[in-house]
Amino acid sequence: MDTQHLKTFIQLSSTKNFTQTAKLLFVAQSTVTNRINELEKALGKQLFVRDKKQVSLTAEGQLFLGYAKRLLELEEAAIEQINAPDFCRKLIRFGTTNSIYENYLYPIIHSVLSNDLNTATRIIINHSFEVLSFLQDGLIDIAFTYIPFTKNGYICMPFKEDELILVTSKNNPAFARGIAQKDLIALDYLFCNFALQKVGLFIRELFPPHHQFKFEIDNSSKLIPFLLDGTGYSFLPKSLISQYLEDHSLISIPLLDFNTPTIKSYYTYKYDDPFVLTKIIPLIEA
Repeated sequence: MDTQHLKTFIQLSSTKNFTQTAKLLFVAQSTVTNRINELEKALGKQLFVRDKKQVSLTAEGQLFLGYAKRLLELEEAAIEQINAPDFCRKLIRFGTTNSIYENYLYPIIHSVLSNDLNTATRIIINHSFEVLSFLQDGLIDIAFTYIPFTKNGYICMPFKEDELILVTSKNNPAFARGIAQKDLIALDYLFCNFALQKVGLFIRELFPPHHQFKFEIDNSSKLIPFLLDGTGYSFLPKSLISQYLEDHSLISIPLLDFNTPTIKSYYTYKYDDPFVLTKIIPLIEA
């Protein structure tokens, strides 16, 4: 499958505009059109819905997008390793979600860098599903995710547990004594979908179907500046905002008639990877 076709498909799926995609790729718009047409012909499926106002992915296009990104990652990884100037240095690749990285991984990564392991270290940050896909494709050596992985040939272990709490600025005292679930709809709620895993689905189901949130993003740490500025409320992992609770710039809102699920994370690696097993796992379990 032509790499340029895949790159064009990924860019168009992002911009949703043929003209803009052509400019970003420094090609003619007709080239973009031809590449997409050829890719759709090769796959036997329509990848985009096109009309005069917008371009959007079909269901098949959305499914193919993840595979296209992984194909390019595999190609780039192969080229990089083949051309690496120093083959004696072991490349160790960590895949992780952003919040796990920010909350827990620094001590582990620091230990890898500080110990004389003769390694080159790489961190790849993505959502749990993508991180596990990278692990299966051989693009990373160990995955830290919010999803347990039970496929044969891999070892999956519990990593950390965290508490999900409702927080807001200290300047928003209206519900400081507590809030009932029915009152959530009145909040200016800032929604992180946590890639719509268990926690994300739990939060969404606290609100009426099709509820329109004031703000939505898929990276929980990016909500913090808004909360500190006094904009709205959000459920976040306690470990992520503990320093703000300690200095009282954010406050925790007690929940009166419902509870939140525990946020569980896991680490996964191939059972036959001796370097990870003997050098990295002891640092995690220390």
